[in-house]
Amino acid sequence: LKVLSNIDSIIRSPRAPPLIYRRSKGPTQNYIKENGQECGFEHLPLTIEMWADQLMALKDLHRSLRKLTLELVPWHITDPQDNRESVRVQDLQFMVDTVLEEIENKEKNSQTPSLPTLFAIVSHFQKLFDVNSLNGIYPRMNEVYTKLGELTNAMRNLHELLELDSSVPPTVVVDTVGKLCDIINENVTEQVQQLLGTQDIHSIMDKLEEHECFFPPFQALIQDLLCLLEISNLDDILPTVQNLK
Repeated sequence: LKVLSNIDSIIRSPRAPPLIYRRSKGPTQNYIKENGQECGFEHLPLTIEMWADQLMALKDLHRSLRKLTLELVPWHITDPQDNRESVRVQDLQFMVDTVLEEIENKEKNSQTPSLPTLFAIVSHFQKLFDVNSLNGIYPRMNEVYTKLGELTNAMRNLHELLELDSSVPPTVVVDTVGKLCDIINENVTEQVQQLLGTQDIHSIMDKLEEHECFFPPFQALIQDLLCLLEISNLDDILPTVQNLK
């Protein structure tokens, strides 16, 4: 009877959930306390069984939350071998609050792009530089970096050689180089024309044919004279012939 009185005092406590106390209805067995008041406990076994199931579920929930916390915020896990028997709701709430706080801070402060954004960047790089596999991305990045460095140095040197400002775009550099090539080609053509004494391309061709016909016999004659006169320098031919007179 004293045990029943203790139970009754517990379930009537202001801290006790309303679920655990309700008066019996119908022809149920009542227990009499010392003061003669009746109390009904016939529903308590079911409630206690439900609580036992919930306590077991708390352990499972605790393990799941630890795995989630270890995945999201591993630096907050201090004891991965935590096998204590009793699990408190406060512990679970603390773990949830820790994860939520970390996620909120990351969203506010972190500049790390999301996984879909990174995937889109990788796919765009593969499309731009014709990379078929993920393994080929790093080699192609290195190749692009090397080529870019070579082109940058070449453009810098051209800017300096052409005395152009560094802000001048590559198209202007190309146009300037093209103009220089045209000027050089015009000068070469003019010099050839002056050398051959003609302004007509057909005359130039005729002059070249004449030279091709003249120079081989002339070269053979000179070689024979050098051998005959036993000299090796062209400048010595005339003095040697004059001495023979």
